[in-house]
Amino acid sequence: MFRFGEPLYLYLLIILPFLAVFYLYTNYRRRKKLREYGDPELMAHLMPDVSKYRPDVKFWLVFSALAMVIFMLARPQFGSKMETVKRQGVEAVVALDISNSMLAQDVTPSRLDKSKKLISRLVETFNNDKVAMIVFAGEAFTQLPITSDYISAKMFLETINPSLISTQGTDIGGAINLAMKSFTPNEGVGRAIVLITDGENHEGGAIEAAQAAAKKGIRVFVLGVGSPDGSPIPAEGKNEFRRDKDGNVIVTRLNEQMCQEIAQAGNGIYVRVDNTNNAEKALNAEINKLAKADVETQVFTEFDEQFDVLAWLALILLAADLLILNRKNPLFKNVKLFNKD
Repeated sequence: MFRFGEPLYLYLLIILPFLAVFYLYTNYRRRKKLREYGDPELMAHLMPDVSKYRPDVKFWLVFSALAMVIFMLARPQFGSKMETVKRQGVEAVVALDISNSMLAQDVTPSRLDKSKKLISRLVETFNNDKVAMIVFAGEAFTQLPITSDYISAKMFLETINPSLISTQGTDIGGAINLAMKSFTPNEGVGRAIVLITDGENHEGGAIEAAQAAAKKGIRVFVLGVGSPDGSPIPAEGKNEFRRDKDGNVIVTRLNEQMCQEIAQAGNGIYVRVDNTNNAEKALNAEINKLAKADVETQVFTEFDEQFDVLAWLALILLAADLLILNRKNPLFKNVKLFNKD
C-alpha cells in the first residue's frame, strides 16, 4: 500500500505550473528582444560561446529537483506489513427516504437536508464501527456498501437527492429487506437499521420486514421526519408547490403511527426528528447499547519511508545543473577546431 505521511505538502506542487509558465514567458520575451537587435544566425556567429539550449536544460533540471523535494517533504511511504487487528464496534445500515415528500420544509431547512445533517453527525460519533447507506423511494438501492471509511460515507451523503430514484413512492419494506442483506457475516456484532422517513408507506410490507429483521437480531430504529400537521412540497426550480392532477396543492404529513408500528415490530425505538438535536441524542444512546463485538480488519501496521530515493534524485539533478555551464564548453570547441585541421 502506498501513501503520503504528510500529504498537505503536495499542495506546493501548485507553484510548479506557474514557474514553468513564467520561465517560458521570459524566454519568449528575451528571444523576441534578441531578434530586434539583428538576424539570429548572425548573432549566433558573433557569440559562438553562447548556448541556445543549455539554459533550458538547466531550468528543467532545477524544476524537476524542486518537484522531487516537494514529494520528499510529503513523505512517500510503502506499506510493508499487513496485520489482522481486532476492533470493537457495531454495524449500522442507514436507510434514507428520498421521495419527493422529503423536500417539505416543515423541518428546517427541509426534511431531507435535516436527515442528511443528522446522518453526518451520527457518522462522526462512530469509532471502529461500520456503516452502510441505502436510499429509497418507490424502490431501494445501496448507495454505499458497509464500510469503516467514514470520509467516503460523508462524501456519498452529499450526493443524495430525490433525482437518484426516478420511481416515486415510499417502499419502506423493500428498504428494510435490502438493509438486512447489507451486513457483514461477522458473528456477535450488534446490528441496527436506522430508518429515516416521513412514514408515508405506499407499498406495504414494512411491518413484516421489520419483524423479520428483529428475528435475526437486527434492531430497527425509526426516525420520523416532518410534522403531523403536514406541509406542502416545493416544486424544484419554481417558486411554488407541487400540485396533483386536479391542481390542488399536495400536502405531505408525517405518519407517526406507521413509524411507531415499524419500530415496535423491529424491536427498536421511534424518535421524531424536529428542529432540535433530541433525535440525535436518543439514537446515539440506543446504538451505544448494542453489543460491541470484536471485528477483524486487515490493516497495514508498518510503513517504510521512501523519501531517501527522492533525495538522491534531487541531488543528482542539482549536481547535473551545476556541471552544465550556460555557455558552450571551450574544451569541446578546441577539439572541434583541432579535428578541422
